[in-house]
Amino acid sequence: MIQDAILYKSVAVGFWFAFIFIAERIWRAVPAKGGCRRIGRNTGLWLINMVLSPLIILPVTFYASNYVLWNRLEWWNIVVDIVVLDFLIFWWHMANHKLPLLWRFHEVHHLDEHLDSSSAVRFHFGEVLLSAFARAAFIIILAVPFVNVVIFEGVVLAAAIFHHSNLKLPADLERALTKIIITPSIHWVHHHAIRADTDSNYGTIFSFWDRLFKTKSLNKREYDMKIGVEGRAEKTIGKLIIKPFSQEQLPPPSTQNLAQ
Repeated sequence: MIQDAILYKSVAVGFWFAFIFIAERIWRAVPAKGGCRRIGRNTGLWLINMVLSPLIILPVTFYASNYVLWNRLEWWNIVVDIVVLDFLIFWWHMANHKLPLLWRFHEVHHLDEHLDSSSAVRFHFGEVLLSAFARAAFIIILAVPFVNVVIFEGVVLAAAIFHHSNLKLPADLERALTKIIITPSIHWVHHHAIRADTDSNYGTIFSFWDRLFKTKSLNKREYDMKIGVEGRAEKTIGKLIIKPFSQEQLPPPSTQNLAQ
């Protein structure tokens, strides 16, 4: 059952990634930037995390899901798990922006100066490990079954691939989707190289958390907006790997206001 769940998740996410990767090159929102070198850099970071997954991340997750502290209520099903876990990773994402130690690792994701589906798997291994242990705590507290965790992670990956994509959607369709889920028009603002926008739009699956907690940016996606980190430039993969351990300081916050 567990192996089947992991296999089905991997296949489903793999097909979804391939579909979006091809579709965003046919229906581009903005011209592609960075070329093969950028894709290679993002893929390299992803491969490091793929090695860590069976060695550390899966064992930690499996242990947490079997460390049951309470018996779940009958009505608490996978749908509830997805909503509650998405709520918790909304706050974890915000913490990655607010706490300097976490931002050192998360900044590697934001230094990408263009967005497409490959951006969804571009994370420093340090952030992935820290996130795995944070997620383990959530799993223990909520007594989430391992299969539900696998399903949730599949949904998160699919959502991230979609909202990082350079896919041009019909305006009416994207406007309708934004009422419920995070779309490229929302998440591209989060990657805007203006600190106030970077520190907004924290949602992963559902878009209503940012509206509820007043963290939604007032700005709209512009197709010529600069992507990246304010006051920072992209780096080679080697420098990205060692960057969180360097003494480089954070960029100053922007004076641009968020929605109140």
